[in-house]
Amino acid sequence: MVNSKRSARSSVWLQKHFKDQYAKEAQRQKLRSRSWFKLDAINRMDALFSTGMTVIDLGSAPGGWALYAKNKIGKTGRIVACDILSMRNISGVNFLKGDCSNPNIFKILCKWVGHKKVNVVLSDMSPNTTGISTIDVSRSIYLGNLALNICRSVLMRRGTFLVKVFQGKGLDKYLCDMHSLFNIVRIRKPNASKSHSREIYIVAKERK
Repeated sequence: MVNSKRSARSSVWLQKHFKDQYAKEAQRQKLRSRSWFKLDAINRMDALFSTGMTVIDLGSAPGGWALYAKNKIGKTGRIVACDILSMRNISGVNFLKGDCSNPNIFKILCKWVGHKKVNVVLSDMSPNTTGISTIDVSRSIYLGNLALNICRSVLMRRGTFLVKVFQGKGLDKYLCDMHSLFNIVRIRKPNASKSHSREIYIVAKERK
């Protein structure tokens, strides 16, 4: 009975997914993910990228954001991407497979970046969801804090941070921490982000 319920839920999810206009458009344009449209909408509002920037992309697989950013920063720019999942090669993107919460992986990440600080840190990291909001939100905020700590180490002064988190308990505290590190903090909910989803995107600019 449990398996049949799970199969039914999976079937409903797949039907909704393939009816989704952004999933269809991503497939038509041969993009790596529908999240490409989320980053595009945010970049149109907040102008995250310019030619020659150095970018870190956390939770990068399957590579939608890395490919979008690479097109914006050009051949003189540089991207270091990291994920626990595998990601197909993208020309001009250095991909590190591993958990960035692991100190050894973080050391490698910093080594690849080099001594110069980065212009932009992106984090589309998302937890394995349980359907229990308190657990899912807590895990999301944990990943948000992980990305924020990475910013403290590698992001240059006046640099930019974009992170996905879930709305719920702990978000207010997280926003306070963001304000302590950045002069500008904005919340975004792009159209490609499903209305029923708890996810929001926080754009933080001008690192203090």
